[in-house]
Amino acid sequence: MRKAKWAGIAATLALALFAVASQADCDWQRLGAREVDHRVDHDQIDVDKNEQPFKSIQLRVQGSPVEFNKVTVFFEKGPEQVVDIREQIQAGGKTRQIDLQGDSAQRRISRVVFNYRTDEAGRKAVVELWGISS
Repeated sequence: MRKAKWAGIAATLALALFAVASQADCDWQRLGAREVDHRVDHDQIDVDKNEQPFKSIQLRVQGSPVEFNKVTVFFEKGPEQVVDIREQIQAGGKTRQIDLQGDSAQRRISRVVFNYRTDEAGRKAVVELWGISS
């Protein structure tokens, strides 16, 4: 009986953690995507005209690993923001949450340019840009 009680508590805790993680991911909005391969070392994702400012972005990778070097965020108003990432993201993985500088009026994203490397022998990768609004 004691094992069953602890198993029930563990299952309830696991479900609660899963629900919180799923809800946190719901705040993210997909802003665009780009298929990348070994032929170029930089690319960009244009963000449709959006009146919504964002407080953070994240890059997610599908298909094949991508090694990011630098990401530059261009805003409709204000200076661009350069972020050194220097991290290889596996397929199905994502970068850390990147907080954007400036006040909300200056954080309307027009495009994001990223420098990267992929495995020349590997499949193409898809890089997705996600954002959390202010």
